[in-house]
Amino acid sequence: MKGMSLIVKTITNIVIGFIFLYGLYIILHGHLTPGGGFAGGVIIAGVFVLKYLAYGSSKAGEKKSSIISSVFESVGALLFVGIALLGLLLTGVFFLNFIPRGTPLHLLSAGIIPLCNIAIGIKVGAGLFSIFLALAAFKYIMED
Repeated sequence: MKGMSLIVKTITNIVIGFIFLYGLYIILHGHLTPGGGFAGGVIIAGVFVLKYLAYGSSKAGEKKSSIISSVFESVGALLFVGIALLGLLLTGVFFLNFIPRGTPLHLLSAGIIPLCNIAIGIKVGAGLFSIFLALAAFKYIMED
């Protein structure tokens, strides 16, 4: 049996959904409360690390996870740069807010900041999980 005990796997299955939702909450409310894309991305990376530690992985599984996390890291970076370039195309100024600001202290009150937080959250979460996978790959190097 790969991974940890059945108790750890069961608790992991229950807890990771709540942790993931909390990470999304931190990302989406980053312009209203302490947190944002970086903090939420770290929490979301923790979900994937927890699942990896509870269930274990093979050499092929680590390779697949590494490729997927690299793709998500690139998507996060492209989204962030795309938001900046969209401001340049629509207003003529790089990173200028092109979405109207709403009522202060409401979820949709910050223009492009929530979009930037989402892009940063994707980039940070995938990047930290990639770092974890790189550190975990050393066990295969040490075995050889």
